[in-house]
Amino acid sequence: MKFIGKIFLGSIAVAGIVFYVACNKDKLNVPPPTPTEASYFSTEIEFRTAILGVYAVLSDYFSSSNSAGGSGSAELETFFLPGDDLTSETEEAFEVFGNNLNLTQGKIQQIWGSSYILLNRANKVLNKIETENGVYTTPGLKNYNEGEVLFLRGYAHYMLWNIFGTAPLDTADFALENLNPANSTGTQLLDQAIDDFSRAASLLPSSWGKDDIGRVTANGAYGMLEKALVFRATVNKNNDDYQASIQAFNKISGASLVTNFEDNFDVNHENNNESLFEFQAGPPIAGLGSTNSWLANDVVNIGVSSSYWQCFYNGNGTYMGGNLYVATDKFKNAFNAADPRLPLTIKTSNNNITKYVLNGDAMEGAVNSLNNVRILRYADALLLKAEAVLQSGGSTSEAIGLINQVRTRARSMVAGGTEPANFSTAETNKVTILQWIMDERLRELGAEGQRWFDLRRWALGGVITLNKDFFDSNWPSLTWDDHYLNFPIPSTEIDKNPNIVQNPGY
Repeated sequence: MKFIGKIFLGSIAVAGIVFYVACNKDKLNVPPPTPTEASYFSTEIEFRTAILGVYAVLSDYFSSSNSAGGSGSAELETFFLPGDDLTSETEEAFEVFGNNLNLTQGKIQQIWGSSYILLNRANKVLNKIETENGVYTTPGLKNYNEGEVLFLRGYAHYMLWNIFGTAPLDTADFALENLNPANSTGTQLLDQAIDDFSRAASLLPSSWGKDDIGRVTANGAYGMLEKALVFRATVNKNNDDYQASIQAFNKISGASLVTNFEDNFDVNHENNNESLFEFQAGPPIAGLGSTNSWLANDVVNIGVSSSYWQCFYNGNGTYMGGNLYVATDKFKNAFNAADPRLPLTIKTSNNNITKYVLNGDAMEGAVNSLNNVRILRYADALLLKAEAVLQSGGSTSEAIGLINQVRTRARSMVAGGTEPANFSTAETNKVTILQWIMDERLRELGAEGQRWFDLRRWALGGVITLNKDFFDSNWPSLTWDDHYLNFPIPSTEIDKNPNIVQNPGY
């Protein structure tokens, strides 16, 4: 009876509250406990925070974060392992193609999902920037912010094209009528990236203040524009794209090769004059805790760290339950033995990678690295320009001179150094010069997550023919065919969207 009485008394109390509220309608106007979309974007600071949220999704590409529901470290198998520069005792590139990256694999779902998280955030912020009315008062800041988000949206489309080849374009804020978009075709993803990079370059500043070091600049946008144009030209054999890429390179201002090649991978020389864009991996902001790379990308203000370089780290055993990634013999043998870059890239006695981790890296815990990921370097841009000059019918001596700038930097690290020697500018055979460019890109950019994207575009453009023997001499038995140039679209996306068609061969 006492229990029933309590229920009864409680019911009376609730009824009294309902009666009171019903008679006092003002009490219903309770503000939401957190900001809403309608109330947010009312200050420049709020725009800044939202833009940092777009940058934050880069952590899904460059750390062990798994915000999109995958299993973490998808980047290692979609950027690093498929090329001819890296291998592993337990997970070689052909095993990636044949077994691990199938259409139900969580890592493929992660890389796809993270790309669309980035695109959705970018489109929302762009919409808010374009429709704001008087919020921005700092001269130039609105353009700068729009340029940043355009760059990041372009980067996501660039990544989707290089990994999957086809995926829905995503350039508008969410609407129900666009719920089930169809695949892109041809180079449409790359076309969108090029458009976004071009617009971004015209809006971005040449530099940021000391509190914003690492935010994308005009140089970063021009560099990615050049790169995307060369990629599209390789596939479509479009001379206009090669010419436009040269123009984009020529607008890069103030960047140069640093004296010491190793500075590009040293935590103490991040964001240097050679770096056009980096993923900012730390250190943590004072008082805000660790840079735990397992945290979701929403914690960008803490500073999510990179997990990349643990796959190379040769001090403590294995990486995330698997063997370390090491150089292929092909990669090691691409160097002249006296090339100063060789020991700064590969430990020749066991093929361990030394790039980024020569001095033990800057680790925070067992997985987290505070060493930035160098996404785009000036050396990369120089070699892309050499390729564009050559392939567009330009001066062969100019193209060779651009390659030689990279080689000169390398040998200049040693007093009286003679290797790598300059290539002869008298050479006119385009096939020979193109091979010099491709080999130099392997030596200079190997183990940086660039090689597979190069091989893929050259294969799509008919510049090279990929097969089992192209990669290395110790691959498992697997018949190569060109469907491997695109990874499979996740089965979850096929199931949810009837308008998406799976890539051939999966």
